[in-house]
Amino acid sequence: MHNMPTDKSAQQAQSAQPAHSAPHAQSAQGPSSGRPIRVLVAKVGLDGHDRGARIIATALRDAGMEVIYTGLRQTPEMVVSAALQEDVDAIGISILSGAHMTVFPRIIQLMKEKEMNDVLLTGGGIIPEEDRRQLHDLGVGELFPPGTPTTEIADYIRQWVRTHRDF
Repeated sequence: MHNMPTDKSAQQAQSAQPAHSAPHAQSAQGPSSGRPIRVLVAKVGLDGHDRGARIIATALRDAGMEVIYTGLRQTPEMVVSAALQEDVDAIGISILSGAHMTVFPRIIQLMKEKEMNDVLLTGGGIIPEEDRRQLHDLGVGELFPPGTPTTEIADYIRQWVRTHRDF
């Protein structure tokens, strides 16, 4: 059974297109390639609130990054597959559902299986400090709570990519 496109799904598909005309594109280029840093932003699971993810996606685009927004209700497998296809430098997961201790470990596991060792997995949402520490120990990058300035998130991604990516 195929889902028929709706106006909302058409908007999401449109928003999943890479952003090419960002005002600060020079500041978000990869280490030596001259191309913008590429970030995939996703909402995993049944969490249906994507306002924060859209705000982050827009802020990263405005910071000169190329952003691919996958939309709502993605599986970890869908996220990692899209990240591979899009050759991203970072994956950002927005999660408010409380499933972070299931979602992040599964994505890290899939990334390791696909040898995506030089791709940042980061994210944000309501994640207790103890869970953040455990996820960091598994290989997840910085996890940002609601209210974090978007410039702080962009700076973190930019610095991580400059330090860890070789392209």
